[in-house]
Amino acid sequence: MIKTARNILLALSLTTGLSAADKLSQKELQEIQALPLINMAQVEVKDGTDFGSLYGLNVKVKGRMDTIFLTKDKKYLLPGDAINTQNGQQLQLPVDISPTLGKEAFTYGTGNDEYVLFTDPECPYCKKFESYFSQIEDKVKIRVFFFPLSFHKNARDISLYIMSQDSYKDKKDAMINTTKDTEAFKNRKIDSKELAKLEEKLDEQMSIARKLGISGTPSLFDKNGNKIIWAQMLQNYGVTVE
Repeated sequence: MIKTARNILLALSLTTGLSAADKLSQKELQEIQALPLINMAQVEVKDGTDFGSLYGLNVKVKGRMDTIFLTKDKKYLLPGDAINTQNGQQLQLPVDISPTLGKEAFTYGTGNDEYVLFTDPECPYCKKFESYFSQIEDKVKIRVFFFPLSFHKNARDISLYIMSQDSYKDKKDAMINTTKDTEAFKNRKIDSKELAKLEEKLDEQMSIARKLGISGTPSLFDKNGNKIIWAQMLQNYGVTVE
């Protein structure tokens, strides 16, 4: 508790006035990578963002992605969350979503605003978010990735079932409406060769999610890799979230 409070206070003191963020250059990343503590902890700095008052770093630690913050004088490393004192929101670094290109299960919507979504068909928050999709279908283009969580017993099978649908309409309807009790899902028949291909594609989507540091759903990003709060995204399109 004391450690958490200290991290929050440090973050509060450093994030006042954060505004536009710029990506760090390779030279800057190399200088940070050369810091003694970074090397001792065997932290790999993948990329970073200059938030004006401090650096935000996407790092790999023991094979897992994480986010840390570094003061501009490079003297203090902050492993806790950084909170913007202007709006109370947690400071989020953009992620590199280029590995997702062409790997999605399907793309939802016919609009111009692009997003990347990692979802679980048995996640109640995902289902809540997706229940509003019909209201924004003509405004967005959401590349959908499935990330079934291990404690959702039927999530993987439902993901495969949705992916097995032939048309955009069928995939869309299956994603929105399918539960473990849906008759079409319970009576599904997928050719063994097709199922093997779907399994491989789903495993690839899950691997991408893990490399991006995703551990929960729904996880939503804009086209620049900025993490988006789904309720705020809906409100931006004039949708009332209940």
